[in-house]
Amino acid sequence: MIHAARRRMPFRRLVPVLSLALAPSLCGAAEEKARPNDAQLAREFNDPLTVVPQLAVQNAYSPAVFGTDAHLNRLIVRPLFPRIRRYRLFPLVQLVRPSFSLVTVPTGKGGETRTEFGDIQLFDLAILPWPDRASGFIMGFGPVFVFPTATHDSAGQGAWQIGPAFGAIYKGVPGLLVGGLVQNPISFAYTRSSARSVSTLLVQPVALLHLWRGLYVKTADATWSFGWHDGAPRTVPLGLGFGYVIPRKDSPPLNFFVTGEWMAYRENAPVAAQTTIRLGFTVAFPELLRPG
Repeated sequence: MIHAARRRMPFRRLVPVLSLALAPSLCGAAEEKARPNDAQLAREFNDPLTVVPQLAVQNAYSPAVFGTDAHLNRLIVRPLFPRIRRYRLFPLVQLVRPSFSLVTVPTGKGGETRTEFGDIQLFDLAILPWPDRASGFIMGFGPVFVFPTATHDSAGQGAWQIGPAFGAIYKGVPGLLVGGLVQNPISFAYTRSSARSVSTLLVQPVALLHLWRGLYVKTADATWSFGWHDGAPRTVPLGLGFGYVIPRKDSPPLNFFVTGEWMAYRENAPVAAQTTIRLGFTVAFPELLRPG
């Protein structure tokens, strides 16, 4: 019995030693598991209903344009400000996203262009509390505004606009994102007598598939436009592209993407992009996130 007890003593002494040796690796594994993976980041960067604060910058260059020899360009800056603080008057999570643009537009049928500031668009969506987030299905509803801030008539619509906006996203399957954003701004006041009344249905379909590490394929930037008035432009561009997310420890994660678009359908749009190349990047700030 004495010899058996002596044999067991070394194993008992090894227990705390092994615990100390394995503790750093176990903590590192737990920390790695707690951090969002590449597939989650790819979805958050392309989800129009994400609650992660971020700043997106993209440049849409159109080398081939219907109705003119000019090349079009649009630089778009979109910050996202989620309002998710626990104690506030409005009980639902709100997503406030303005869009600022610098546009290069043709001055005639030749190749001449001019670059001006465009109209500012802003939506304020409230995330609906149903269905439950555990289902992976998320919906948001709220108003969309268009402010006539263009510095030239050719760069904007010259109309104050307001209308409904609705978004729906399904992310119940890991690595997959499907949904879209629908907006319909309607004009109610004008900055010039020559401005036309505007009521346009804007549909932005979103689909993303995570491929490997930070790489993903998506169609999420092309917006279909359907004017309600007689003779209003109607366009349906189709887009496809790739993106790559870069998680960074103790630093904001980054997202880079490139997409190509082709105009599949146009009606009453004498000047419209035939092909478009989009390059963009996004910086997310998850450390600013506060539970709602």
